[in-house]
Amino acid sequence: MENDKYSNFAELIYWSYSNLAMAHAGLERNHLKYNKYHYIIRAKLFKGLKEGTMNIRSIIDDEKIKLKTGQICNYCGSHEKLSIDHMIPRYHIKTDSAENLIYACQICNSSKGKKDLFEWMHSKNEFLPIFIIRRYIKLVYYHAEENNLLALSMQDLKKMTLPYKPEFIPISYPPPAILKLYAKNKNE
Repeated sequence: MENDKYSNFAELIYWSYSNLAMAHAGLERNHLKYNKYHYIIRAKLFKGLKEGTMNIRSIIDDEKIKLKTGQICNYCGSHEKLSIDHMIPRYHIKTDSAENLIYACQICNSSKGKKDLFEWMHSKNEFLPIFIIRRYIKLVYYHAEENNLLALSMQDLKKMTLPYKPEFIPISYPPPAILKLYAKNKNE
């Protein structure tokens, strides 16, 4: 599905988040590819999110993982020349909230620059760790919810200047064998 095929921004986010849950389930079970079990997870979550019987989980779980991974680049796993990166560039949202901050090495931080995280991921032609994608989708969702953007169509969003680029939100994920849950220290 292309991003324009969703009735509103919420539906796009829900579909991406549901696919992410499917990918996460495949990763946790060390599956090489998706099967019926994974598609059921995606379908049930997507339906629940759309109907309001399920919610996007709190970012608290992601904060726990951030603390667990320690001082490594959350994109590539390097532990050298670390700095704090704003997942959504600071100049867009004018805040230093902890939810938006992660460690990044100088190489990744410079490469990403002021690009949207998913735009950068797309330009690198590789998927970032699931933990980072999930965190970013939640940040986008929270921003859209706070600014009453969830009910807007993709066409309406294209006319707006946003701190992220909805057209780069992933709507499908590669097989779990290719993905990683979070960046691991390159020295381990």
